[in-house]
Amino acid sequence: MSKQLDISDVHLRELEDEAIYVLREVAAQFDKKVILFSGGKDSIVMVHLARKAFWPARMPFSLMHIDTGHNFEETLIFRDNLVRELGVELIVRYVQETIDQGKVVEETGVNASRNKAQSVTLLDAIDELKIDVAVGGARRDEEKARAKERFFSHRNEFGQWDPKNQRPELWNIFNGHKNFGEHFRVFPLSNWTELDVWQYILCESVKLPSLYYTHRRKIFQRNNVYLAWAPFMKLKSSENVFEADVRCRTIGDITCTGVTISKATSAEEVIAEIAATRITERGGRYDDMRSDTSMEDRKKEGYF
Repeated sequence: MSKQLDISDVHLRELEDEAIYVLREVAAQFDKKVILFSGGKDSIVMVHLARKAFWPARMPFSLMHIDTGHNFEETLIFRDNLVRELGVELIVRYVQETIDQGKVVEETGVNASRNKAQSVTLLDAIDELKIDVAVGGARRDEEKARAKERFFSHRNEFGQWDPKNQRPELWNIFNGHKNFGEHFRVFPLSNWTELDVWQYILCESVKLPSLYYTHRRKIFQRNNVYLAWAPFMKLKSSENVFEADVRCRTIGDITCTGVTISKATSAEEVIAEIAATRITERGGRYDDMRSDTSMEDRKKEGYF
């Protein structure tokens, strides 16, 4: 296990204790439970916390990854290495299979992405495996729709989220009661910020994919956002691919994951960079730019 937090990091200790309390509540209230694992820093921190919450026993969660087929190779390598290290079950479901089954129609054109199609693949997996709860690394500071979330987010029999019909969570009392066919999404990092996550990563020496630190990559610019380039991506006639030193602030489907021009090669340098920036973490997420309510619309449809 990693080193313990310094006792002077009172704020981080309180956040860690809160997240561990939520994870233990999940373990106590639900039977079939998974951690939604994207290979991003938040889901990696979630796994780290789950490991600590039940140490020295094995954490009582499987990891579930919804694979769009357009992932960063570094993310998949990191995922597989982590699963081997932890000795836990990895459940992978593929968006390509959902497309092949005719359940979704793949987008075409220069702005095509499989990001939205993940919702169908995820809901099918939850139904197939009779999952009671899916634990995610979403935080309230990320986006205005996520700011409406409770820790325990109830989903109806269709996997949909109703922001106007959520249960009160007074004194951290969580109600996990559900009817047949319903499930919960739980977000133990709800009260964390991007800066908190990175300070915790530094204190706990949490390993991350190399994508989070400065590296050389082929990119292009679209609507004031730098995007990583991949051979399957279509470019506009005005767009050109070039190499630059960049890092990712969030990681998802390559088609919508913005990158940041950066020289930060360590957690300390990333923290200094975040503290100085005025651009939000999801300011580089191209999928959030489709409409002012794009995240909330996707959440209502069953998105993470």
